[in-house]
Amino acid sequence: MTKISLQTLGMLGALILVWVAFAFATDGVFLTPRNLALLSRQMAVTAVATTGIVLIIVSGQIDLSVGSMTGLCGAVAAMGCTSLGLGVAPAIILAVALGALLGLSQGVMVARFGVPSFIVTLGGMLIFQGILLGLTKGISIVPPEGFLRIGQEFLPKSATWALGFVGAALCLWQGRRGRGLLLWGAAAAASIGAAVLFNAYQGLPLPVLLMLLLATLFWVVAEHTAFGRQLYAIGGNRDAAFYAGVPITKRLIAIFTIMGAISALAGVVLTARVGAASSDAGKMLELDAIAAAVIGGTSLLGGRGRVWGAILGATVMASLDNGMSLMNTEAYWQPIIKGAILVAAVTADLKWRHRK
Repeated sequence: MTKISLQTLGMLGALILVWVAFAFATDGVFLTPRNLALLSRQMAVTAVATTGIVLIIVSGQIDLSVGSMTGLCGAVAAMGCTSLGLGVAPAIILAVALGALLGLSQGVMVARFGVPSFIVTLGGMLIFQGILLGLTKGISIVPPEGFLRIGQEFLPKSATWALGFVGAALCLWQGRRGRGLLLWGAAAAASIGAAVLFNAYQGLPLPVLLMLLLATLFWVVAEHTAFGRQLYAIGGNRDAAFYAGVPITKRLIAIFTIMGAISALAGVVLTARVGAASSDAGKMLELDAIAAAVIGGTSLLGGRGRVWGAILGATVMASLDNGMSLMNTEAYWQPIIKGAILVAAVTADLKWRHRK
């Protein structure tokens, strides 16, 4: 079994330990189908953003504007339905186009003008926060019911069963040659178990379906396309990638553009889930997304990371938030614990690289 598989299994083991600990601490409330369904819906926003953050970090870059861009694009989508009188689909398209355009502008600054991505996206974070505050004027914008269903709807139980079995079949097909068979077999069992769990409540939350589709898409892009391999090459050794003929400028612009579109989708889901767009929407989301990616095995030095590992990392982060809330833990403990886990994950990554 590969080291990646061992690392993923280790993350699964850590997640199981977290769930078992919270199950005892909350007298079983944490593991009820209702709580886990709501936890997954809460986690979906961070996980959607994390799917793009993984590829940004893998390419040796960083994006600190994800949270503010998420809030801004979510507000634009809501205002498209209310102020502009657009339908739900056109409003979402408008928001995604805006996110892609903002991501494109940041990518050009990074790739063509050579400005460090930390500075470009830090400036973007402040700019987008200011624009969001100016648009909303500190007032919550409530979109129509059809928009809210995106973040609050559940799939029918029959569709949830179908997706569970399709997911299991895909996992078994992926492990058919014996490479990581144990890992993919566990994933297949988890797919069926998730269907059982969600149907014990109201079915699969729609935001979770969106997250799974995006994670699958970017897993394929990262590991089974030339575009993804080139991103790993850029992050692993930029000079070697250049001499190998990788179009570095084009790839970096493309990934920042994609990140902008993903941030917009996360903003739509966030606005629909909470029921309104506000001036502080998406605050600190970028840190949660980056932490989820790093905890899931993505190296901040670039060149290494997996989309599904980041999804596991997002699940761990959301589980900590949810479990500590159920325990009525003082609010200040949550960032302390998440920060400690992030530092430990980065330290472990640096030690792994040193040994290698």
